[in-house]
Amino acid sequence: MEDFERKIIDRIVGLSGKYSPYNIFSDWVECCALAICNRCHLIHNNVWKDREKLYMDISGRYEPKEQEAFAEMFVWLTYALEQDMSDVLGSIYMKAGLGSKYTGQFFTPFHLSELCARLNLENLKPDHDGVYRLHEPSCGAGGMIIAACKVLKDKGINYQQKVDVVAQDLDWKGVYMTYLQLSLIGVNALVVQGDTLAEPYEKGKTPRSRIMETPMKMGCLI
Repeated sequence: MEDFERKIIDRIVGLSGKYSPYNIFSDWVECCALAICNRCHLIHNNVWKDREKLYMDISGRYEPKEQEAFAEMFVWLTYALEQDMSDVLGSIYMKAGLGSKYTGQFFTPFHLSELCARLNLENLKPDHDGVYRLHEPSCGAGGMIIAACKVLKDKGINYQQKVDVVAQDLDWKGVYMTYLQLSLIGVNALVVQGDTLAEPYEKGKTPRSRIMETPMKMGCLI
């Protein structure tokens, strides 16, 4: 199998110079997430406009060839998730040496996330409508959710039709990473920014500016 993770890491390192690999990775993920989210929104309200401006501000810092590299990395990420449904972004983050005590972010190896999912989902039952509702209060890159979907898939359950997720994280980087990966594997999810303990997601109360709906949630194809 082609090592798409390594191709992405090598491209990030190759792009570094003006910006650090950490900043390049963060900008790439944010641009990809914002592009997917705004592409699927038909109503161009203030939230859409703010996200569009943010995308343009970030992408505008890079030369056209660098923007093309971002697009190519997005394709590689898609291939990587199709090849092996796992926490690809979390793995890239750690393998590229971007996790440290200074950034304060580390991502659980996916095999451990998968083990936890198999143990915790052993007796999980769907709601009356046949849907499995998952809540992740500190989603990070979305590894635990991806692992849960993989376990359900192994059980013969179509997670794209039978899973409904609310994922939340205090750090916008985690929100973007989770949103991007869940969007690409087709999970029906709301990904929310905020402190789960102090301000948990509440339908109709949490500001729209802090909520990102995956294409599957919006009934869109990407």
